[in-house]
Amino acid sequence: MGPKTTKVYETLRERLVAGRYAPGDKLPSERTLVEELGIGRTALRQVLSRLVTEGALEVRGRSSYRVPGAVSVKRPEGVEPWRIHGERDVYDNRWVRLQLWDVEPPGVRRFEHHVVRLHRVAITAVVDDQDRVLMMWRYRFVPKQFGWELPGGIVDEGEDPMDTALRETVEETGWRPNSLEHIVSYQPMVGMVDSPHEIFVGHGAEKVGEPTDLEEAGHIEWVPLADIPGLMARGELLGSGTLVALLHILAVRRTQGLTSAH
Repeated sequence: MGPKTTKVYETLRERLVAGRYAPGDKLPSERTLVEELGIGRTALRQVLSRLVTEGALEVRGRSSYRVPGAVSVKRPEGVEPWRIHGERDVYDNRWVRLQLWDVEPPGVRRFEHHVVRLHRVAITAVVDDQDRVLMMWRYRFVPKQFGWELPGGIVDEGEDPMDTALRETVEETGWRPNSLEHIVSYQPMVGMVDSPHEIFVGHGAEKVGEPTDLEEAGHIEWVPLADIPGLMARGELLGSGTLVALLHILAVRRTQGLTSAH
């Protein structure tokens, strides 16, 4: 972030900490914040994306940011973290690093634990105005299985994950999302594997050409969201990123439906 963007980030962060926006409150629109804070829309979205990643904000619908609602569960106190005394590489190449960490859980004798480090990845679910999601039918040789996946790929060094999400969607499908919003950052295998996942949702897309990443593309199709539960039951949704993104979309729509009903 540049100096101006950092200042806007600090301003919004201070407002959130001070309680200017109550839990569940909706933030002012992007247009309002752009005019009030004197920042470009792209830079503002970088700030909002960072606040979402930090858990200070959450995304609801299209570019609608809210303060996370109050929860009844409190964070436990007095639980100590593991101590990490050191780490060493066992194997390392451009794709994967295998390490041994010298760890000491509370009250347990220290020991060496295997850790696998992978690259950060960005995955995108693009939804159109017909309630369809852009997906690829691909073969994965590790599980020896065909299945549906969302476009995504490795975040290059120094690259913003949102830029990765846009780039990978275009390269793998030939469609360019009209907008992107960050949904969640998570780790799919926290016990032994460090594999940061960044999930994005896009709304609408424009066909800009044919896929250029032929190894990754496979068959491309706009899949009805109504089919997702059935595809899940058939075991045809591959990858945790695909599942997390699609489950998020379905959960938000269900919540919005319940809210409308009341």
